[in-house]
Amino acid sequence: MKDTQSHPVSTSEGRQMRIAVYARFSSDNQSESSIEDQIFQCLERIKSEGWQLGGVYSDSAMSGSNTHRPEYQRLMQDATSGRFDVVLSEGLDRLSRDQADIADLYKNMIFQGVKLFTLAEGEVNELHIGLKGTMNALFLKDLAQKNKRGMEGKVRSGMAASGISYGYDIVKGIGANGEPVRGKRSINQEQSEIITRILQEYSIGRSPRAIAHDLNHEGIKGPSGKMWQPSTIYGNWKRGTGILNNELYVGRLIWNRQKFMKDPATGKRQSRLNPQNEWIVEDVPSLTIIDKELWNKVKTRQNEARQQVQSSNNGEVRPERAKRARHLLSGLLKCSCCDGSYTIYGNGYAYVNAKNKGTCKTT
Repeated sequence: MKDTQSHPVSTSEGRQMRIAVYARFSSDNQSESSIEDQIFQCLERIKSEGWQLGGVYSDSAMSGSNTHRPEYQRLMQDATSGRFDVVLSEGLDRLSRDQADIADLYKNMIFQGVKLFTLAEGEVNELHIGLKGTMNALFLKDLAQKNKRGMEGKVRSGMAASGISYGYDIVKGIGANGEPVRGKRSINQEQSEIITRILQEYSIGRSPRAIAHDLNHEGIKGPSGKMWQPSTIYGNWKRGTGILNNELYVGRLIWNRQKFMKDPATGKRQSRLNPQNEWIVEDVPSLTIIDKELWNKVKTRQNEARQQVQSSNNGEVRPERAKRARHLLSGLLKCSCCDGSYTIYGNGYAYVNAKNKGTCKTT
């Protein structure tokens, strides 16, 4: 772009080139000021070339691995409307790090008669798309592998690789290298008593709904400071979620039970269970909250409950029933007091916050 003779300051129609600036930073290794720096550098280039600014688009803390970014989508729409002649960015990786997405972007811009320029590569052509697209895709893959390796190392040393579980506190410290030590946990005594209570009550036959009712009535906050719901307690036994399924409570740290993949159509993450032989399991007796005897009682009752459900449904799963409303007013009824939802219970409607949480007196 420094060669103004090869890149004229006007279009074939004789008007000034209208330049759209796109900036992005990802939350993993950059800051909000990065966007300001990118925009400043692009504006300086526009000024030096005598071009006309056609708009500024920026996405904060958004990954470049997909195109489901608000400002990126607005950029694409404005390109279709002919609002600018050139898209200018700091580098091709700011627009996208996905090989297929950057190729689609290039084809769409060519179709709209819009050129791509970057401060790093100059005018973008097919060679840049092939080489840089491949390099950016390899960068993402390499970054993911390094992150996974680092987390696995933490787990094998008995430390948490991700978020904190209910029942534990974060232990802060400084390592021998002067860097903060992350992943250490200690038992939260108050929360550990609640965990023990939940598992004991469940093991003797109380339902997660009844347990959640009592905890909410007593003003006991659940994980993340929110109210208790039955699902917070029973969770998903296959994925190890929920109070009843967290094996850390018996001193077993399990990592890599599932992986997350982005749906290319929506850009949303979806979880997939990994084979059990890929799980990383470490014994951490210092984090034990309940004994094995109580844990085994809970597992026995869970297995019996699952068998009863399978027997009542003849072992048949009917996912299609979850895809459509079966009742006329499903999802439409709201409580006049707290705007909570009503749902079907038995032969009539029941109020969710009153039924499940016990936090509203409306019936």
